[in-house]
Amino acid sequence: MVEREEHRSISDLSTRPIGRLLWEYSMPAIVGMVVMSLYNVIDRIFIGRGVGAEAIAGLAITFPVMNISAAIGVLIGAGAAARVSIMLGQRDRRGAEEVLGNSTVLILVNAVIYLTLFAIFLDDILRLFGASDATLPYARDFMAWILPGMLVMNVMYSLNNVMRATGYPRMAMVTMFIGAGCNVVLAPIFIFLLDMGIKGAAIATDLSMTVGMIFVLAHFFNKKSTVHFRRGIYRLRWRIVVGIIGIGAAPSIINAASCAINILINRTLVEMGGDLAVGAAGIFSTYTSLLCMVVVGLCQGVQPIIGYNYGAGHTERMQRAFWLSVLIATAVTTVGCFFGLATPGWIALAFTDNAELIAVTVNGLEISMLAFWAVGFQIVSTTLFQSIGMAGKSIFLSLIRQVIFLIPLLVVLPRTMGLDGVWASFPTSDAFSTAVTLGMVIWQLRHLRRHDNPLSHT
Repeated sequence: MVEREEHRSISDLSTRPIGRLLWEYSMPAIVGMVVMSLYNVIDRIFIGRGVGAEAIAGLAITFPVMNISAAIGVLIGAGAAARVSIMLGQRDRRGAEEVLGNSTVLILVNAVIYLTLFAIFLDDILRLFGASDATLPYARDFMAWILPGMLVMNVMYSLNNVMRATGYPRMAMVTMFIGAGCNVVLAPIFIFLLDMGIKGAAIATDLSMTVGMIFVLAHFFNKKSTVHFRRGIYRLRWRIVVGIIGIGAAPSIINAASCAINILINRTLVEMGGDLAVGAAGIFSTYTSLLCMVVVGLCQGVQPIIGYNYGAGHTERMQRAFWLSVLIATAVTTVGCFFGLATPGWIALAFTDNAELIAVTVNGLEISMLAFWAVGFQIVSTTLFQSIGMAGKSIFLSLIRQVIFLIPLLVVLPRTMGLDGVWASFPTSDAFSTAVTLGMVIWQLRHLRRHDNPLSHT
């Protein structure tokens, strides 16, 4: 009975009103992503309040490492979800299950490789990422205990995307709730009650993500699920692997680029403003990441709608879903931009009571948030190209904001403007990349509108 209901919901992607579908698929994803982002927010608030300003700076040093892990997870998870959506749209359930099996194997293989490298070269990597003598102990303590959980995180995140793409958006949301709920309970226990500090935050996160992963795996071992584990789907096939990586490359590059950017930012901030500036960047990153997670959740919800209708040749429905998502995403980032500019002191105060750190954070938010309102449109546009299998264009859009524009700006502006130049790099990059993204989207949608069957022109 469950399987029939879910199969019918998948077919409804091509018939039901777009607004209702977007609500049903995106709201669970948005709630799930926001709740999931509370892993980081909770850790940083408890660490900032319970350990101190240097601990927040040390945690900020670990962002690039976490981004590398996230990049691997997104590379496989987002790519697999998009391929599954397209295949279900083409009524190829066996192919969708092979994508599930291949993606699971890829997650495990890649995680073992990068976790081994991190474990061997941890101190050297953290130094490269901008750790000072004062912040290295905090960063090392956190990473030494969070490393085992990174494998769990990749499995949970990646397969959660596939769960949503196969017609179970509410169940995907529930698994996120379960993990984050455990973290809300466990983090203060390990940090304060057991007096384990930053190490306790890592352990609480590991345990919480393990609980979430168990629920995700249980879903795919259930034979009543639309797509589930079965024999014969785990053998890696070149065609499937290339399809997963090709589509997942764009969002993965965003995370990998974030890693490179964080390294450059941390090293520049240490030079221009010391450890407090790094801590301020950590607070800025936490706040903007929370907003972006809302948009990413929206994109996760609209991705199966776009992918399915693209696979079924319903171009008009695909475009309606895209523009409605753009409207909602832009509203989210615009509201976030307003609060970042209007109440930067309150945002900083949520993480620390250190007056110097608050002052540096306020200055950073007032400059860096100036063009943040446009970020929602950029993220949804990247998802559009990813969802319809146009990996090259999706990768390019991923690169222009965080690499092509931002890296040169981070090199040039701080040399002329000092610390303010680091913060000014963000809105400048956002403005340039928004103009390029808008041009590409308009051209692509006009091209698709001229053809009845988009699959013949990929």
